[in-house]
Amino acid sequence: MPISVVINTYNASKHLAEVLETVKDFDEVLICDMESTDNTLQIAEKYRCRIVTFPKENHKSAEPARTFAIQSAKNEWVLVVDADELVTPELKEYLYKVTEQPAPPAGLYIKRQNLFFGKYNKDWSHDYQLRFFKREGTVWPPYVHTFPIVQGRTERIPTSYLLLHLADETMSEWVTKMNQYTDNEVLKKAEKGYGVTALLWRPTWRFLRAYLIKGGFLMGKRGLINAMLSAIYQFILVAKIIEKRLREE
Repeated sequence: MPISVVINTYNASKHLAEVLETVKDFDEVLICDMESTDNTLQIAEKYRCRIVTFPKENHKSAEPARTFAIQSAKNEWVLVVDADELVTPELKEYLYKVTEQPAPPAGLYIKRQNLFFGKYNKDWSHDYQLRFFKREGTVWPPYVHTFPIVQGRTERIPTSYLLLHLADETMSEWVTKMNQYTDNEVLKKAEKGYGVTALLWRPTWRFLRAYLIKGGFLMGKRGLINAMLSAIYQFILVAKIIEKRLREE
């Protein structure tokens, strides 16, 4: 069955051509652009993508535009790819086979392999993303770090079928993105009753999960830094939520 690839963009020219090379043979490639000011649209036009526009306004992430993008696709099956992710040939072949099954799941979690400090994380680092699903009824919450809500059963696919994540932020870029993302997550979690316990426990748990459970200790300095960044993100997020509540009292 035909598959639409949906890519949300805003000033995404850095990796977009490389990404489009990996998806150009799908039945449809839809670009949902948030009023880019670089040459993102020129690249998309070169690859003959279908383009729709979602107003940028004051949005700091792609999530507010996700549902609009998905529902703009023409085909029943949708693969959501970020503008810095590559679809491997093996993954493409696997997804088309799934659509031909007599009773396929409504959504699939796909493993993403991430670049960090110039190298891909090892195979044992699990970063599953719900990116392939039936379009009808699917809704994506408008907050960063959320998964779409799919109408039906979901499954994880084998780890040999990958999305390759090209984003490899410098520390400076990471800090900037962390500030933007935590601001967005405060809106999603503002009603959480986080206090001192969460301020201590959530960063500690995220560090232990990244460094011990997910095997970050096997990556040397890279693994330690990655785990610490995960902990710092949680500390900043909880602190911002507490700050919001204290300022409103």
